[in-house]
Formats: sequence, C-alpha cells, structure tokens
Amino acid sequence: MKKLLLLIALVPLIGLAQSKKERKAKEKADKITYENVQAHVKYLADDKLEGRRTGSAGELLAMQYIESNFQKIGLEPKGTNGFIQEFEVDEGKKFADDNNFSVNGKSLEIKKDYFPLAFTANGKASGTASLGLRENDEPWFFDVKDVVEENKTNPHFDINDIIIKEARSAKQKGATALIVFNSSASVDNVQFNKNDSTPAVALPVVYLTADGRKSFFADATATYDISINTSLIHAVRKARNVVATINYNAPNTIIIGAHYDHLGYGEDGNSLDGQGQIHNGADDNASGTAALIEIARILKQSKMHNNNYVFIAFSGEELGLFGSKYWLDHPSAKIIPNYMINLDMVGRLDTANHITIGGYGTSPTWSEVLAKTNIDKLNIKIDSSGSGPSDHASFYRKDIPVLFFFTNSHSDYHKASDDWDKINFKGEVEIVDFVQRIVAATDDKGKLTFLKTRDAEARSVALPVTLGVIPDYGYSGTGMRIDGVSKGKTAEKAGLQAGDILLQLGEYKFVDVMSYMQALQHFKKGDATVLKIKRNEKEMDFNIQF
Repeated sequence: MKKLLLLIALVPLIGLAQSKKERKAKEKADKITYENVQAHVKYLADDKLEGRRTGSAGELLAMQYIESNFQKIGLEPKGTNGFIQEFEVDEGKKFADDNNFSVNGKSLEIKKDYFPLAFTANGKASGTASLGLRENDEPWFFDVKDVVEENKTNPHFDINDIIIKEARSAKQKGATALIVFNSSASVDNVQFNKNDSTPAVALPVVYLTADGRKSFFADATATYDISINTSLIHAVRKARNVVATINYNAPNTIIIGAHYDHLGYGEDGNSLDGQGQIHNGADDNASGTAALIEIARILKQSKMHNNNYVFIAFSGEELGLFGSKYWLDHPSAKIIPNYMINLDMVGRLDTANHITIGGYGTSPTWSEVLAKTNIDKLNIKIDSSGSGPSDHASFYRKDIPVLFFFTNSHSDYHKASDDWDKINFKGEVEIVDFVQRIVAATDDKGKLTFLKTRDAEARSVALPVTLGVIPDYGYSGTGMRIDGVSKGKTAEKAGLQAGDILLQLGEYKFVDVMSYMQALQHFKKGDATVLKIKRNEKEMDFNIQF
C-alpha cells in the first residue's frame, strides 16, 4: 500500500519532469531553427546576390544555395536535372538601352514623351523636319487625327495597320523615319505591344505622346533638328525552379513552396522606389525561402510518413507566377497532390502576432486544422480565397487545396529598404512551427477535399471599377487572358470564362494586364459599355454594366 501511495505521489513529479524535458527540447529545436532561418535570410538578402532578379547571376547564386541546403538535409532531387528545373521566361520585345530621340539637342524621355513601336526597324535617322512638311531624305511626321476620327464607329479598325501602311509608303517616298502623333482628343489606342510579331518595317517608327508633343513640338510651324535611334531586342531569360522530395511511397503528396526571386535593381519596372538600387527582398521572399528550407529539414526528421513531400523554390514569381505555372504544366514529379502550402513574406510578424492565412476556404478541413494547431495564439486574419498574387494561386487553379502564409505588407514592400535586419526571426520560427503542426494534423486525414472559393480580383492599382476577373499573368499573347472569374461580379454575370482573352473595353484597346488596368480608369460605377474578347479564336462582344 505504501508503495502504491508513493507511486501515486510521484506521478505529478514524473509528469512535471517530462514537461520540462519536452520544453527544453522545444527550446533547443527552436534555437536551431532561429539560427538557420537567420543564416538563410542573411545570405539570400545579401548585396552580392544583387536582388535575385529572375534569370540573373544573383538568382543563380540563390539557386545554388537552396540546392546545397536541400542536399545537406538529405532530400532527393526532383528537378529535371538533379534538383534544378530550368525554364524560359519569354519577355517579348523590349526597349534596348541605346534608344534615343533628341530635338534641338534635348532628349525626350522614353515611355513618357515617346516610344518606338513594336514593328519599328532598328536604326538611326537624323535631319531637320517640321510637323507639316515632308522633304526627301528627312524624318517625316504622321498625324493620325483624321483616320482615328473617321473610324470611331468602325469595330474592325486597327490603328497599327494604318501606321504600318503609312511607314512603308513613307520609306518608298524618301522618308528616313516616321514620327506618329495624334493632335485630336480622340482615343487612338497606339500602344507598345511587346508580343507583336509583325515584321519590322524598313525605317524607325516612334510614337510621340501628348506630353512629348506639348514639351518639344509646341510650335507646329517650326523646323526642328531631330536625331532618332530605335533599338528593340527580344528578351528571353533562363530561370530555374529548385525541386526536392521526401518519398514514402504514400498515395498522396504535400507540396510546400516559396518563391526565391526578387526585383534585382528594379529593371522590370516593379520597384516602388525606382531603378538603380539593389532590392534585397529580405521579407519578399528570402523569408519564405528560409522557412521552406527549415520546414523541409524538420519534416525529413519527422515520423509523419502518410504523405510524400515535394519542396519547390520557385523563380519567376515577381514576373507573373512563371515558375509555379511552369512546374504545374511540366511537373518534374509524377504525384497525386494532396494540398499545397505557400510561404510568401513571412518575416514581419508584428508585436500583435498578426498573420494572414489565405486559401482557408479551399478545403473544409482547414477550419478544424487551424483551430487545433494555432497553439502560439497567432492573431490570424482568414482569407478564404484560393486566388491571389502569389504561387499558391497556380495550384488552386488546378483544383488543389492551398494555404498561403503572409505576415502582411509594409512600407518596405518592393523597395530597396527590405533588408534582413528588419526580419522578426523569432516570429518566423513560430510560423515554421505552425506549418509543421498543420502537416502533422493532416497526416492521417488522407486526401483533402477541394472546394472552389469566391475570389477577390487581383489589383495592382486603385481602380474605380472592376470586371471581377483573375488575370493570367503568364500569358504572352496580345490582350489579357483570364484564369477565372469572381462569383457574383460583372464578368460572371456577363458570361466570361477562364481562358477568355480580353481585348477592348468601349473604345479602349489593351495589349496586356497593365493596359487593361489603364482602360478601367476611364470608367465609373454605373457606366455601360461593350467588352470585346476572343474565345477559342472567335471574337465576341458582351454588353456590360459596372
């Protein structure tokens, strides 16, 4: 009896000792994760990687670092060449650095004052010219005012056809360059279309904007000394995903991903504080990449064997989710996906522990799992949508449940000031632990059920109206192809479908996502207009009202 009483008395002490042991083991494990995450972010966000721009030498260094860590962890390579899956990003036509347009010795600013058209010849022209006079062996001007106004009601009118015809005629008659402008207030829809495959004409052709004409050619009767150099290049970048796996021969596979590319020096126009500075992208997304490596390390040591795991560090995300889209279209691993977890900007957990988790509505399992695993009491903002401007959206579009971890935006977003010393490494350790617990909580649940969600339209600028569509940022044709439509919004009511290519709103044509956004700026709530699209090579018109 005394022995029994002694044993009963010792039970709480044994439990306390066990609790202390577990706590010490957890503290030791978190210390290792903390030090590793910090080392990963410091390396990836170092100046020597020059901002990890897709296809750059810095991206290659980052790729090698991730590959090396996957090897150290003991993961199996699952790219198309070891851990690496190389792919091309076709950027279409771009302005080379040596473009120039000067008037009386003063240089116009490309894009603001003028821009070469996509079918221009690469070449130089100089001479004296005036807006209303055409002389042999000199640059000529072409005012599109009359043809634009004459064709206001012509649905088949294409301003590019008119300009190309004029350029060829001008060359035959002795012009050395063609400078196009519009003196009317009518919309001419002259744009630079990087995907235009029209053969080049035989002389330089540039478009003079309203700002350029006002600043440099205000006097229509004056004679100007002009020098032009047009230079377009077709840019194709080599980018690389880094792919690894843990294979337990389980029926389903969990995919965990993060993009590792960033903005470089801001050359792609996606910086919020201009070109020329290194954008280290510590939070966006060295933080997510560091978390990915650590989660892979922890799962490699775990006893959760009811799923296989694929870990992917994506490139090309900043250009339009290119890496994730490419992997899904050309999977380097033959798997049955269970679900996908995406880590993008997880390094700025604030003092109130605010975190946004997207994709909550993509599986009925998530509500139970998140409630059970949030033991650190993070202040979670739920976003049900499976869409969004990060790589999880690519997987959601393939009917795969997703979760998207994001510690919210901040004043350093897409700026050169996003550096490693602003990362909350302790907070990132909590997120790594959280993801590990989610994986553990789903280990015995089999394949998760997928649900479609109500999608919020992705926006890059403040818009007065929207259609409610999800752009396909990786589309490389003319117009804006859509990945899907948001429930209950204008596009769904009109009958738009995933895969439709949007071409024109009212009188405003667009050639890509950005020009689509610009077209929306001309409308307000309540306006009615006609939307022109292409579906399966057939052009269609839809009457819509915002």
